[in-house]
Amino acid sequence: MKFHLFGNIFNFYCQGFRSMRLGRTLWTIILIKLVVLVALARLLFPDQMEENFATDQARAAHVLGQLTVRSSSH
Repeated sequence: MKFHLFGNIFNFYCQGFRSMRLGRTLWTIILIKLVVLVALARLLFPDQMEENFATDQARAAHVLGQLTVRSSSH
């Protein structure tokens, strides 16, 4: 039942965008902007956990320590 509903919604939007002349251009612009924003975010905000900790266990210990320190101060 859920898949049928999602299929109907998807078909509704697909048919609507196919009949629009400007729709494809707008969606192309939106997707290009999204790709650029994600690329900029990855460049400007590197993965700090990956850079500062060598293993998953070290990352997990750091997160656990931060959670317990912050929760015990309240």
